[in-house]
Amino acid sequence: MSDSAPGTEVSQSRLTDVGSLPVHRALPTHGRRTIGAWCFLDHFGPVEVTEDLTMMVGPHPHIGLHTVTWLLEGAVVHTDSLGHQQEIRPGQLNLMTAGHGIAHAEDGRNQRQGPMEGVQLWVAQPDATRHSRPAFAHHPHLPVIDLGRGQATVLLGEFAGVESPGQVDMPLVGLDVTGSESLELPLEPRFEYGVIVLRGHLRFQDVTVSPDELLSLGRGQDGITLDLAPDSRAILLGGEPLEEEIFMWWNFVGRDRTEMERARADWQAASERFGAVDSTLTRIDAPHPFWRPEGAM
Repeated sequence: MSDSAPGTEVSQSRLTDVGSLPVHRALPTHGRRTIGAWCFLDHFGPVEVTEDLTMMVGPHPHIGLHTVTWLLEGAVVHTDSLGHQQEIRPGQLNLMTAGHGIAHAEDGRNQRQGPMEGVQLWVAQPDATRHSRPAFAHHPHLPVIDLGRGQATVLLGEFAGVESPGQVDMPLVGLDVTGSESLELPLEPRFEYGVIVLRGHLRFQDVTVSPDELLSLGRGQDGITLDLAPDSRAILLGGEPLEEEIFMWWNFVGRDRTEMERARADWQAASERFGAVDSTLTRIDAPHPFWRPEGAM
């Protein structure tokens, strides 16, 4: 991580894989755990889909978070333990609320060829709602704002007086920004912000940000100017700083190891807490907790 301009930091994503696809993980990192309530950001692809290379994430559980799925290219079918089965395509939003517990699968095998690329984000739920009932919503149309030399799709929250239909329980914003040259973006001073570049590159002050680099902007600004190279694309995230201390492990967001242990045990025991997912993909077992000695039950 490097301090390249006053009040800014640039950090690299780390490369991993999810469901057979290469993934660049920008959140969490060692130097940046959250941006507002945003606590997880994976950029998967771009890849050319083959029989063996596509999104194939078998049934797995979540607690205490919202999952936000946004595709740039391709198609993926979401199936969850509430009985929803929903294909998502570019321009559409899948929003799942885990609450006390939910399970789902993400399957791209219906897409036989062509490119696949997208982002998966998590929003940590506050203590007041994180034990609530799970839910799922599909939004086929999202508002798009003209920025002059570009445009911004409002994924979540409100931006420039325009509000996304997706409902979460923390003040935040998420934008998909495309364009070229200088784009002026109004900001909420009480929010902290970050920008992840997906394609092309951008400049902010004297900082150049390349694909899969995260520019952390902090808080206290009422607007910024981003200089985008032609055909660039970026995700801007913002929100009120998360006052609650969260504990993240595997697919769970909670407050301590005790919660993680209980959720893991419930998933391994096929508890009714998470329900069943109607998917032909292989169910994913929980890993061994890093805080327990190997061999301990």
